[in-house]
Amino acid sequence: MTHPIAHLEAFIDRHPRLLVLTGAGCSTDSGIPDYRDTDGAWKRKPPVTFQAFTGNDTTRRRYWARSLVGWRYFGMAEPNATHRALARLEEHGKVSRLVTQNVDRLHQKAGSRDVVDLHGRLDIVRCLACRHSLGRDGFQAELEALNPDWVSLDALRAPDGDADLEGLDFDAFAIPPCPHCGGILKPDVVFFGENIPRPWVDEAQAGLDAADAVLVVGSSLMVYSGYRIVLQAARRGLPVAALNLGRTRADELLSLKVEAPCGEGLAFLMN
Repeated sequence: MTHPIAHLEAFIDRHPRLLVLTGAGCSTDSGIPDYRDTDGAWKRKPPVTFQAFTGNDTTRRRYWARSLVGWRYFGMAEPNATHRALARLEEHGKVSRLVTQNVDRLHQKAGSRDVVDLHGRLDIVRCLACRHSLGRDGFQAELEALNPDWVSLDALRAPDGDADLEGLDFDAFAIPPCPHCGGILKPDVVFFGENIPRPWVDEAQAGLDAADAVLVVGSSLMVYSGYRIVLQAARRGLPVAALNLGRTRADELLSLKVEAPCGEGLAFLMN
């Protein structure tokens, strides 16, 4: 019997221009937890919504306190075998575009060049009022200087670069304002309840327009932004393959599904 990964290798060989769509499963081997179990259900409480973050000062303090602790790990994450394999696939001219739902920039760090960060990037902080931006490392230094008692805390890592701090009083946690206008600073990522900027959607769409097939790697497609890309591909008659542990939202649309760890499933690309 032919091994499922051999079918995936054949799928990639047959299609010279792949739109690659990646999710959290790509980064688990880099020490960044994923969001969902094999049934597609949340493993922990869903992430903070845009409306809660912008509308509630206590929510913002809690978010940034968790982020202060979690960034130490998230910011040091390194690409793993999956990121390197997909960078190699691009080197071979097989990728029309890589669209990632991850915000960790590990695809770029591994060498992928034509990448759409569909949900933004966590290494940038942006003002909601004037759009002034600053690097997350510099902002981390400001957070630590204002909140020295929080620097030594440790906690379980969470998927969004934060940490599971529970039962603490966040009222005294200090958040630096925008240095340009004094506005609210937010990670340059798309929160739940927030629209994806149109230019990012257009870049992903252009990748799909140039593709002859779609390869999903490490995503359950439960978030609509990723699922929509697969829907569009299916409506155009483009074949879709998925490498993912567990159920995806688009199982009935897939031409091929391989249930294996991402690094194991793509190891043949490094040979």
